[in-house]
Amino acid sequence: MLKEFKEFIMKGNVLDLAIAVIIGVAFGAIVTSLVADIIMPPIGMLTSGVNFADLFVVLDGKTYASLADATKAGAPVIAYGKFLNTVFNFLIVAFVIFMIVKQANRFQKPVVAPAERPMKDCPMCAMNIPAAAKRCPACTSELVQI
Repeated sequence: MLKEFKEFIMKGNVLDLAIAVIIGVAFGAIVTSLVADIIMPPIGMLTSGVNFADLFVVLDGKTYASLADATKAGAPVIAYGKFLNTVFNFLIVAFVIFMIVKQANRFQKPVVAPAERPMKDCPMCAMNIPAAAKRCPACTSELVQI
């Protein structure tokens, strides 16, 4: 069983997946910083200094100065600002991945479909076979070449 596990782990697909997860986590940290530190501050400035991460609704009816204060007090809150940041983060990640895949596809060689071979029906068994066949692979009849 240990040998099978070792063979499974050493397959290229598993290693590729592990590398992709590690790179994805690092890429996620970069995008999170991009959203939080570069994109959201100008948007907050355009919206009169609103910090999206601090937008919340308190469900117990009390008033709190910040989300941190409400959370510290144990108040039930809907932190829709954090949700908006996460949505922006996702949209940026999706767009960047789209652009990377689009550019990668430009550099790949186009896949050429194999040429279709002319086919014909075997006069003995009516199987569809290649036109150049001299013997039917289904019924083994010798075929007369015309």
